[in-house]
Amino acid sequence: MNPVTAENDALIIIDPQIDFCPGGALAVPGGDEIFPMVNQLALNFSHIVLTQDWHPPGHRSFASAHPGRSAFETIEVDYGSQTLWPDHCVQGTDGAAFHPALAVPHVELIIRKGYRLTIDSYSAFRENDRKTPTGLTGYLRERGFERLTLCGLATDFCVLYSALDAQMGGFKTAVAVAATRAIDIDGSLARALATMHDAGVALISTLL
Repeated sequence: MNPVTAENDALIIIDPQIDFCPGGALAVPGGDEIFPMVNQLALNFSHIVLTQDWHPPGHRSFASAHPGRSAFETIEVDYGSQTLWPDHCVQGTDGAAFHPALAVPHVELIIRKGYRLTIDSYSAFRENDRKTPTGLTGYLRERGFERLTLCGLATDFCVLYSALDAQMGGFKTAVAVAATRAIDIDGSLARALATMHDAGVALISTLL
């Protein structure tokens, strides 16, 4: 492996898990298509972080925890609006595992998120209350990383929130759009891309 990026560059691969791929509990259309591109992209980086959705059973974001509610409905909780999801990425289940097509052995850190029972977590940096940190910002700053490239699942939720928080945190941030896929609920992909662009996140349509 001969990485082409600098020592202060890092790649963050968002939630490359079985449950987010076809056949999984919360399948992103075409989610399994990203892995050849993610694996190729990773060859350009010496430093890589993975995130892993890691919910306890009965998590507040699950529709099953709200009798009479259905998946993909929106409810109001103490930290704002919450989309309700099918049970997914439950701790220790096969669906929470990384997809077997992911081939990135030189990952240096795995950040688990969404493990607090009452708070959902899209971003790699902060949970959905927008206050509770994951610790990733401190890790990246202590190691001297300045530029971040993101890829993974899903473009319009966890990639979006992670990219916005990375940019807000002072990192020069890019999203490798070709190595992402979206859920795309009611035009959420188009809104996500526009929001990231307006926030100054670079949207890369080709791999490095």
